[in-house]
Amino acid sequence: MSGFLDNLHHSVTLDKDKCKGCTTCLKRCPTEAIRIHDGKARIIRELCVDCGECIKVCPYHAKKAVTDSLDKLKNYKYNIALPAPALYGQFQNLKDIDYVLNGLLAIGFDHVYETAKATEAVTEYTKKLLVCGKLKKPVINSACPAVVRLICVRFPSLVENILPIIAPFEAAAIAARRDAVARTGFSPEEIGVFFISPCAAKATTIPNPIGMNVSPVSGVLSIKSIYMPLASAMKKLKELRPLSEASLEGVNWARSGGETKALGNIGRCICVDGVENIISLFEQIEDNEALDVDFIEALSCEGGCVSGALTTENGYIAKMRIVELGKAQKEKLKDMPVNPVNVDEAELDWSRKVVSRDVHNLDSDFKAALKKLEQINKIYETLPHTDCGSCGSPTCKCFAEDIVRGMAEEIDCIHKLKEKISILMSK
Repeated sequence: MSGFLDNLHHSVTLDKDKCKGCTTCLKRCPTEAIRIHDGKARIIRELCVDCGECIKVCPYHAKKAVTDSLDKLKNYKYNIALPAPALYGQFQNLKDIDYVLNGLLAIGFDHVYETAKATEAVTEYTKKLLVCGKLKKPVINSACPAVVRLICVRFPSLVENILPIIAPFEAAAIAARRDAVARTGFSPEEIGVFFISPCAAKATTIPNPIGMNVSPVSGVLSIKSIYMPLASAMKKLKELRPLSEASLEGVNWARSGGETKALGNIGRCICVDGVENIISLFEQIEDNEALDVDFIEALSCEGGCVSGALTTENGYIAKMRIVELGKAQKEKLKDMPVNPVNVDEAELDWSRKVVSRDVHNLDSDFKAALKKLEQINKIYETLPHTDCGSCGSPTCKCFAEDIVRGMAEEIDCIHKLKEKISILMSK
C-alpha cells in the first residue's frame, strides 16, 4: 500500500567531517536510529523520525537540518511567509506580533499569513470529528510530523488513532495561496508559500507530505536562519501596519497544551511533550492499559514547538513570552471582526492514507526471520547488558541485531574483545 514514509526523505543530515564519534547522539536518539562505525556516526534512514534531538545534543554541531534559504524567493513572482507561532517567542521585549510580521515584509516577502490563524479552522474541524464519535480513541493529534513518523515506525498499531487532519501550516498554505490568487491575479504556480519552521520534521514533510499527495508549501525556512536578518529589519521599522489576526488560542499552539486548550471541553484530554515521554505513553497504550483518554496532544519537543531544534531561544523563555504575547493579542483583537480561514473542511481531510512501515523485519521469509530472531536472542544473552554504547550500537539488544544483520562483529563489544584477549593470553 502506498502511503507516508514511502520516500523516506529526511531533513536531518550528518556532517561526517565535524563528527567525532562521541556517542552523545547515539545515547539520546529516541528511536535508536544512530550507529557509530569507524569513529563516525551513521543515521539509519528507516528509523529516523527527524525529531531533531541529535541536532540539539551534538556538541560538535555535526547534525543539521536541510532547509531552504531566502534565495528561493527568486523562483516566484509573489511570496508569502507562513510564520510558525513559535517564531514570536524568539524576540526579547516583543510587545506586538505585528513587529515580526512587518519585519518579514521588510526582508523580502510580499505578504504574511499567520500559521496561528489557520489553527482556528483545524481546531473547529477537530472538534467536529471528535464529537461525531467515529474516530478511534484515544485520538492522537497530527500536528507534529515527528510524532506521526514515530507512530508509523515504532507503533504501527496506533496508526488508526492518528487524527486524519493536515497540519495547521499546510492549511495556512492552502488559504494563503487561494487568497493571493484572488488578490493579485497571479497563477497558483507563480506564488511561493514559505513556512518558517522551528523544527526539522516539518521541513521533511514538504517532499513527502503527511496525508497529502502534494504539499501546498513551496519551501521551509528555519527560524534560526532568518532570525538575524529579521531581527535587524524589525529594529529599522518606521511604521507598523496592523497585520496580525491570530487569536490567543492560535498563538498558544506554539507551546505544549495549546492545542488541547483551544479544543475546550471535548472530553478527557492530555498533552505530552518530549519524545521519550511520548514513547512511554504509547507503550502503555499498546499494552492495552486502560487510560480512559479521548484525545492526546503529543509534541516531540519538550515544552512544544518553542523548543524546536531550529529555534534560537531557550524553550522555557520562549514559552513564557508566548503566554504574554497571547494575552496581549487577545486584548488587541477583542473588538475586531473575525475573518474566516479560506479553506474547506474537505481540504483539511487527509487525501492519502498514512501507513506504517515494518522497519524491523529481519527477513522476507518467515522461517528465516524466526531463525534470525533466535540468533539475536542467543547473542544478546552472551552480552554484558550494560548498554554502554562503546560497540557503536545504542544498546546490547541493538548490537545483537546489528551482528545478525551483518552491520557489526562480536569483537566490536569491548567486553567480548577483552574476553577473547584474555583467552588467547592464557593459552
